[in-house]
Order: sequence, then C-alpha cells, then structure tokens
Amino acid sequence: MSTASIEVNEVSKRYEIGRRQTYKSLRESISDALSAPARFIRDRLAGRASEGSAETFWALRDVSFQIQQGEVVGIVGRNGAGKSTLLKVLSRITEPTTGRLVLHGRVASLLEVGTGFHPELSGRENIYLNGAILGMRRSDIRRRFDEIVAFAEVEKFIDTPVKRYSSGMYMRLAFSVAAHLEPEILLVDEVLAVGDASFQRKCLNKMESVGKLGRTVFFVSHNMQAVTRLCPRAIMLEDGRVREDGQTARVVTSYLRSGLGTSAAREWTDVTRAPGNDIVRLHAVRVRVESGETEEAIDIRRPISVEMDFQVLTGGHVLVPNFHFFNEDGTCLFVTVELSAEWKRKPRPVGTYRAAVHIPGNFLAEGTLVIAAAISTLDPVVIHVHELEAVAVQIVDSGGGDTARGDYVGQVPGSVRPLLTWTTTVVPLTSRQQVT
Repeated sequence: MSTASIEVNEVSKRYEIGRRQTYKSLRESISDALSAPARFIRDRLAGRASEGSAETFWALRDVSFQIQQGEVVGIVGRNGAGKSTLLKVLSRITEPTTGRLVLHGRVASLLEVGTGFHPELSGRENIYLNGAILGMRRSDIRRRFDEIVAFAEVEKFIDTPVKRYSSGMYMRLAFSVAAHLEPEILLVDEVLAVGDASFQRKCLNKMESVGKLGRTVFFVSHNMQAVTRLCPRAIMLEDGRVREDGQTARVVTSYLRSGLGTSAAREWTDVTRAPGNDIVRLHAVRVRVESGETEEAIDIRRPISVEMDFQVLTGGHVLVPNFHFFNEDGTCLFVTVELSAEWKRKPRPVGTYRAAVHIPGNFLAEGTLVIAAAISTLDPVVIHVHELEAVAVQIVDSGGGDTARGDYVGQVPGSVRPLLTWTTTVVPLTSRQQVT
C-alpha cells in the first residue's frame, strides 16, 4: 500500500480573465502557419491563441507545503484566497501553471455537490463507477456498498437516477462514497455547506474516523469550529499565498484577528442572499461596546452587547432569536435565547426587528470569541437561520490586577472568567486546636 502524503513545491496557477475566446478551423490554423510562420510561432509562445484583451489573475502563487501520511489538515482563508483552486490542482482537475506536486496514494475528492456523478445513472451505478475510478475491485465495492447507502440514507432511492435527487441527497451520497471507498487521501471542500445539522455531525465524525485510520484528510471550510475540532494543523491562504502554517488554534486566531475572516460587524444587504428562508432573513449581526461602537478587540472588563437585525418576510410565526458562543478551540461556551415577555409565544408580523443580548464585563475568558446567530421556531423545532461564524472578536485581559486573573501572569484555563466575590475571615482556634 502506497504511503499517503502530499508534496506541493512552488505551485502557481494563472487564469486569463476578460478574454474573448475565438476558435479557428484546422484549415485556418494551417494557413496562418504557412503564410506567416514566424508570427504564428511567436503568438503560440506568447499564449495569444485568442482575440480580445485579457487580464492575468494568479489564483495561487508559489504555494509550498508537505503533508505526511495520516495528517488531517484544514485550509482556511476568505473567498478568493485560492482554497478551491488548490483543491482542484490537487485533484488533477486543473493543471498548475508552474510548480510541482506529488500525491502518494489513492485520492478521493469531494469538491462540490455531485462531483464525479453521472446524472443519468442510478445511485447504485454511480457507487460502482466511482469505486472503479478509484481503482477498487468490484468485490471491494460490494463489501462496502450497504455501509455507503446506510450512511447516505438513500436506501429507497438507490436505483433512481441521481439527476432526480435533491441537493441534500446528492451531497449525502457523494460524501459517503468519497469517505467509505478507502482512499489514502481525502480532499473535501465545504462539505458542511449543504445538509442539515445531523448530517454535518455525521460528516465530521466520519472524517475524524478516516484520519484515525492513518489516512490523509485535506479539509477546506469556513466553519472554524469544524476546522478546529477536526484538524490538528491548519494552513491559511491569502491572495493565493500561504500566509501561515501551523497549529490550528494559532492559525484560526490569526485568521480571525487579521480581518480576513469574520469581524465584529457583518451585514447582508441583499435579502435574497441573506441567511434564512421565505419566513425570515438575517440582515446584520454586531458586537458593540457600551459606547455603541463596534470593536474587534475588547477589554475583558468591558460589557458588550451582541445584536442581530432580521427581517420577517412571512407573518404569523413564533420566532426566537438566539446566539451561540464558541471559543477558538470550537468549544461551545453557552447559548442564550431571547425570552422577553413582549414576544414570548407571540407570532411576529412582517417587519424588521433588532434583538440584542447584554453580557457583563469580567465574564468572558480572553481569546477569540466566535458567535453564531440563529432564529428558530420552538414548537415544532424549526431552524430558519443558522449562521455559524456570524461575527468574532478578541477578548483581551490586560492583566492590570483588577480582573479575575489578579496578579497572575500565566495562562488561565477555563471557558469563562467571571470576577466573583470572595470572602475571607479569620477563624479563632478552639482550645483543642491550640498548640501547647
């Protein structure tokens, strides 16, 4: 069995944007070559195969790293940083413009919904097709078949052409095939973007088990909690370059602090693209200090307010705004739900609302605070909005002696750091306790 590892050496990928493509016939190309051979060769070498102006865009620039067998590595970075391009290069979907990469081992890729599926074939046929592409024997695929179908929860539709699947069914089966057909290297791009919470947990658990079996997992996601939980190591891309490579908590913190990730305020101006559904859409989430300003770094002693603006598009539903607070390790610190008497068990009419929760100073621990925003219906439970990394801030303990840290200068463990009231009294010794 081949050693599963990835070696990327100064890989760059260039695209030409804004070029109008024109294609010549074979006769025209031969005629051009015969009539002006020097110009034809010069144009070929310069890459001027089509007419129209073009702008050069480097999606990747001199990217280098090595991933050893059994490593589980996360890739983080804002949209356009080059994450998906890197996965396409590793998957051999596109060739690098310059540089060299080597992959040791059988590779399975899940880059988008239904990648590698033939829409006219049934789910059963696509499982066998993907296994054959991976170089697996039919007997090996048959041995894993029931497990793949059960994980994807598509038993009733396994003999239906996948073109009739919903996006969720497509994703469940595609992920199940990629994860169960024993690849040495698993490349996954934003698998958590599609599917419900239960399926997302299954995906994370499966990728954890794949990594524990000594296989290499390369995981791209905007979900910082998922990256932190799954990946001991992370690589941060910025403008197509490797900006940081190392321990995940440190890289995620750097990503959030840099302003390339989530910031203290976020807005969705286009209601059709905002998180939510036809009932309610999220408009904005902000973290404010007592002055009303939004700040990225907040002193641990200062109270803060976390607010969300949302727009109710369909009236008559009991909607409950709530926030989920996570630290940089992906641990959920606490969840807070709006319980105001004004809207408790009361349907909301169409309109725009602002809900805010107030958190006292000297309560949160220092470090990165990542806040998820959600809006739910409780009876029955329906999650209308769930934006995982809506905003993030840094809680800073300056160590002035008047916080829960006191005069201690080392690392203080704990998910929260409340400044609690202590009392100390002198207890007189009894006659029996007195030393003679």
